[in-house]
Amino acid sequence: MASQILILNPNSSDSTTEAVDRSLDILRGNGHVLTCMTLKSGPIGIETQAHIESVVQPTAQLFSDTPADAYVIACFSDPGLSLARETVRAPVVGIAESSFMLAIGLGYRFGIVAMSERSIPRHVRNVRSLGLENRLAGDWPINVGAEHMDGAGVVDKVLRVGRRLRNDDGADVVILGCAGMGRYRAEIENILGIPVIDPTQAAVARVLGLLSLGYRKAA
Repeated sequence: MASQILILNPNSSDSTTEAVDRSLDILRGNGHVLTCMTLKSGPIGIETQAHIESVVQPTAQLFSDTPADAYVIACFSDPGLSLARETVRAPVVGIAESSFMLAIGLGYRFGIVAMSERSIPRHVRNVRSLGLENRLAGDWPINVGAEHMDGAGVVDKVLRVGRRLRNDDGADVVILGCAGMGRYRAEIENILGIPVIDPTQAAVARVLGLLSLGYRKAA
């Protein structure tokens, strides 16, 4: 039977959801159905702690109301991850946590391309909570809002930070620290010459692995 996986963009940007959906084509097939949804009540971009808190309950409620075999929270702050895991009896993963887990299998030190300066403390707290602070090489912002992730010059800004992480901080893996950045993975990876992680791809690959191994309860 086909596995149903729900990927939720907890901001209200349909263009971000569409970009995430396209980036997952590489993982489609083998009986898996990947469905991307937008949280219509969410902010246009999740850029502050207030934004994060505002989507925690709606995310858990949407998951509760929408049956699936697994769920992905497609925001790099992993908003509502703990509550969602208490709410539904199926694997729930966040894209930040998943990208960190993938990164330590690809290299020794990973760097994060952050969306903004103010997102960095949240990233660091998340990394520390997983005991991975010694694997974090650096975390630098491109200072582009989520709603402008498809604008001119974004790739150049990501590359600038990626080179800094690789050349100055010693990162051997680069994580794109926003679901909306994932569309640029192939281009960035080709230029940098080291593994680059689209966090939503990392999260969906993770739940596909859990389901393939028969893990159907909350992660």
